[in-house]
Amino acid sequence: MVEAYRSHNQLLAALPTEDFELLRPFLSTVEMVQESVLVAAGDRLTHVYFPHSGIISLVVSLTDGQMVEVAMIGHDSLFGGSAALDGQISLTDAVVLLPGTASILDLDRLRMASEESAAFRHLLTRHEQALFSQAQQTAACNAAHATEMRLARCLLRMHDLSEVSVLPLTQDALAQMIGVKRNSTSASAHALQEAGVIKYTRGKIQITDLEGLKNLTCECYKAVAVQYNRLLRDD
Repeated sequence: MVEAYRSHNQLLAALPTEDFELLRPFLSTVEMVQESVLVAAGDRLTHVYFPHSGIISLVVSLTDGQMVEVAMIGHDSLFGGSAALDGQISLTDAVVLLPGTASILDLDRLRMASEESAAFRHLLTRHEQALFSQAQQTAACNAAHATEMRLARCLLRMHDLSEVSVLPLTQDALAQMIGVKRNSTSASAHALQEAGVIKYTRGKIQITDLEGLKNLTCECYKAVAVQYNRLLRDD
């Protein structure tokens, strides 16, 4: 089962066979349930997640109760890789944005593999650089770009990671994704619907014109995609 799922996580697939074999015996497959919290900010990490499908949202909680997404993790990366490089305390909440499956690995095994395999350690380092770049780009986007552009960026990233056009999204999830209050989400979604690129109903967004949606987003979508493509190509 684990070997069958290797190709579904691009980071695992990027490892040479001999390096993947350091992980393979210790990987197990789990279901990721939508809206479940994998780990809360400040908690100690015990496992890392290599998603096959579904999306993990990294969320920062503010004192006023607002929650803001800083990055999305899907089949092109992993959650918890920084623990092999430094500490093992989560800096954000990790919430399942879209349901799916993932391979999980005990943190101690991750560290052992990173010590034994220079290729795996190098891949983890590049991944953390790409993740940090995504968080920086998200912060800049939330500060500088209109909410409709931000929503387009998030929907495109979700489409890339899930490869589906119908996305089950609550208003709370939408608010977290674009960094606004919950009551501000409908206006942004309806603006994209009026532009003819999505259909929006309560709890669901359907992308109806992918190229049109790309034309309405900002440069931040492409910037994040470039970073993750470099991660896997090892430029």
